[in-house]
Amino acid sequence: MEPPECPVCLQSYDGECTIPRVLTCGHTACESCLLNLPQKFPLTIRCPACTVLVKYPPQGPTFLPKNIDLLRLIDPASPKPLKNPKNFENVLEFDFIPRTWSNEFYTFWKQYVLPKDSVLFEAKAEEDCGFRFGCLRENQSQRVSVVKLGSLCDDDDSVFKYSYLMRVMNCLSGMIVEVRDQLDLILRTASRQIKCCRVLGLWGDMEDGFLCLVCERLNEIERLDFLRNGDGLCNDGLSSFAMMGMEICEALISLNKQGFTAGCLGFSCFSFDNFGNLYVDLNDILVMGRRVTKSVAKVGCVGSRICDKELGLFLSDFLESNVFFSPEVLYELFKKEGIWVECEESEFSVGYGSDVWPVACILLSLLIGEQFTKELIDYICCVSTKASDDNIACLGMYMAWMEKVTYLLENKFGSEFVSLQLMFCQCLNFDPGCRPLLTNVWKCIRELIIKPEFDKMIRFDGPVNLENENHCLVLGELSCLPKERLETEDKDELLGAENSDGADIDQARAAGGVKDLVNGLSKGNVKFKDLQGHRDCVTGLAVGGESSQPDDRILLHSPYHGFLFSGTWQTYAWGFLFSSSFDKSIHVWSLKDFSHVHTFKGHDHKVMAVVYVDEDQPLCISGDSGGGIFVWSFSFPLGHEPLKKWNEEKDWRYSGIHALTTSGRYLYTGSGDRTIKAWSLLDGTLSCTMSGHKSAVSTLAVCNGVLYSGSRDGTIRLWSLSDHSLLTVLEEDSSGAVSSVLSLTAVQHTLVVSHESGSIKVWRNDKFMKSMQTHKGSVFAVFLEGKWLFTGGWDKTVSVQELAGDEFEEDVIPTGAIPCGSVITALLYWQGKLFVGCADRTVKVYYYGK
Repeated sequence: MEPPECPVCLQSYDGECTIPRVLTCGHTACESCLLNLPQKFPLTIRCPACTVLVKYPPQGPTFLPKNIDLLRLIDPASPKPLKNPKNFENVLEFDFIPRTWSNEFYTFWKQYVLPKDSVLFEAKAEEDCGFRFGCLRENQSQRVSVVKLGSLCDDDDSVFKYSYLMRVMNCLSGMIVEVRDQLDLILRTASRQIKCCRVLGLWGDMEDGFLCLVCERLNEIERLDFLRNGDGLCNDGLSSFAMMGMEICEALISLNKQGFTAGCLGFSCFSFDNFGNLYVDLNDILVMGRRVTKSVAKVGCVGSRICDKELGLFLSDFLESNVFFSPEVLYELFKKEGIWVECEESEFSVGYGSDVWPVACILLSLLIGEQFTKELIDYICCVSTKASDDNIACLGMYMAWMEKVTYLLENKFGSEFVSLQLMFCQCLNFDPGCRPLLTNVWKCIRELIIKPEFDKMIRFDGPVNLENENHCLVLGELSCLPKERLETEDKDELLGAENSDGADIDQARAAGGVKDLVNGLSKGNVKFKDLQGHRDCVTGLAVGGESSQPDDRILLHSPYHGFLFSGTWQTYAWGFLFSSSFDKSIHVWSLKDFSHVHTFKGHDHKVMAVVYVDEDQPLCISGDSGGGIFVWSFSFPLGHEPLKKWNEEKDWRYSGIHALTTSGRYLYTGSGDRTIKAWSLLDGTLSCTMSGHKSAVSTLAVCNGVLYSGSRDGTIRLWSLSDHSLLTVLEEDSSGAVSSVLSLTAVQHTLVVSHESGSIKVWRNDKFMKSMQTHKGSVFAVFLEGKWLFTGGWDKTVSVQELAGDEFEEDVIPTGAIPCGSVITALLYWQGKLFVGCADRTVKVYYYGK
């Protein structure tokens, strides 16, 4: 019988090297493979057998149960695979900055995010309910309206500065689901060809700290509210009325087809393009909904009752502003705020018929003029007062209202246009189910200019399905403002005249209200420590070893070697950080508490690079600018003399060793004499010299059997580790000025190279994918670990980015930046901690903590 094997690496289980671990779905995989499976979501992986998403312990696969039944099937006499040497590459992948959104979430929302400097505001544009006007930076003739949606994450962390895109994504992921779903629908709807002003996308206002929805704003002079006649229209103007009325209906029909109802409409919600076509403005509807919601919240508190008199005053205020909404929408708004309305005939649901009422009110205002609104206000106030005193039912108030509407129409047109008058009366039916469809309203208005007998070919494609779920914009979460904002505004109104200049009030109101649309993140901060001890610029960093510490922590001081430990040594798996410097020394730091443990001294020249090797015995290897190579034993207790040392052939024309890396039994050095040398780690003998570069070899990396070398001649050469032959040369044929390669990093199938010009280039699967200009100045250090790319250099800032994509496209997600205050010379990322070597003689440690 064949022994059981891992479904990923196909290695037979042995209980020592290939340990079977059981996932919560019941399938088994070896510990090493589970360690390297990608985690797209925090603390979860996909089972390699059934692809089900399963829980993954934060401590790693060692905390999963062993499959004892499989281990019983193993033949004890079967040969065991050689145990891999200890290394620090096969470790858990730690997120430097935890995020609350997945790659799929980022891919979907990124398409709607506008660039950082897309919108220009007028010099102190007036703000109303988070509503402002501006223009596009690239096309200042394109006017836009901007509505605040939520607060971007505060950028008050003095250590880590989130990028623009990261702040937008954090804001979106932190929104309550209802807000994000409604926003998703609006953005999807706007991408279709409907009679709505184009939604340009989402934009982060970095100055005010808000995420905004940006819509195009059409001709501000040719808006529907500017075309109203105070006396209404005469018979000669019916053709113009018919054209506008039909387009109003068409705009709302197109909105209904996408699953939306406006719920509330005013003249400002409609505008014309340069050809006279009418469009509905979604931003205007959202802001109008916020005004209504704000007023409803001010009427009473949760559990209170509103009488007919108060209801009449409320309606009158909005009628004066030419804001119209159906009764069922109004009652639903009160219900959401927990306010009880005395009218009992209000149990109608909000649906597509709810838009018919406000459309009819707008059309009647165009027909009759200001008298329509004035008479209604007076009559509603009168009836509501009597209703409050005599306890008349709301239905009676409604019937009287309908009589007034009929009277106004008859007084305007007499016995003409009877069908139009009947249609308007049906539109104002208290029961939304008895109102005509907007398509029928459109047909009735069309008869004013085209008689039915001449209009046989008309038909509607894809009529609104009344059974489909509808989303009322006014009742949606984007139109709802929390009560905390109202309290803030009330205080501002009282204190504003005395202590504020008005602008501060607007800012406080916006901050107090729209921020609450976002639940917020369980925030942590990027913390840091300064490791001080070097006396000159830090040049290299390495991690390795196992921490050994004495039991009693007795400290002894040596005038030559500083503090030494005394006691019984024990081993802990914390590890050490090694830092090299121009001060001719290598410092050793504990990764447990970042304390200084030891200093290796002996170099006569500047130490340019340091590596850690853990083969037969743990070694620290350093190279200096004079060509000296020192091998230090890292067995405790630590010594102060090198285990062995040797020198390259000295040549006064060149500058010694610039880079170090190891693979197997070889140490590779990149030198100022333009060569890469392979040295035996057993005896320090020179095994091979690789030539080809035309200038100093500045950086080296090893990955997947390939040695990568970067040079100041601007090229990257790839060498086979099996026979040290040249495989290929990158950037050899690049046109233009040559830019020195200063650093490179290779992980799996990805190669990242930084240049003196500040450019960063990415290759994946041997194919050039992307070139970036993230920094202002030379990039001296680059480090890639998993998906995290860290770069730093002359501009004294570490750029943190995520690499995503596939073999066809490379996507770089800018996460943020860390200002370091000094030129960055070395970078290393290990288990969630970022180590930064600086020219100011310090090693800075950054990590994410609560």
